[in-house]
Amino acid sequence: MRSAVCVDLAAADDRWSQALPVLQELRPHLSAELLDQVLHEGAPQGLTFTAVFEGERCVAVAGWRIIANTSAIRKLHVDDLSTSASERSRGYGRMLLDHLRERAIDAGCHVLDLDSGVQRFAAHRFYLRERMDIVSHHFAQRLG
Repeated sequence: MRSAVCVDLAAADDRWSQALPVLQELRPHLSAELLDQVLHEGAPQGLTFTAVFEGERCVAVAGWRIIANTSAIRKLHVDDLSTSASERSRGYGRMLLDHLRERAIDAGCHVLDLDSGVQRFAAHRFYLRERMDIVSHHFAQRLG
């Protein structure tokens, strides 16, 4: 992990060919075409993707944005956080979360938060180890 680096990925970044399969481990429905759509629609909303690369290999990726709202005033919300299954428990997820925490602090955020599917028990253990708290229930309704 000593040569691992965190980098932001722009929509046209060639490294998406490495990062997309890692993101697809969390979001298997996400094709290259859908990702392109999300990147272009999400950019004006502040959507940013940061990936951890070990050499040429992407080992973790996160999609995030800074949001102003009434509950936190200003927060960094993580939409996606995925570490390659073959690279878990090697510190890459922690490295990425630490990087996002620092960016949140630098941006004047009061909170770093994320949602995690109720079935993702291993992810929950990781977030709790990282001193994150379960602070709410998230409700959703599929439309259409």
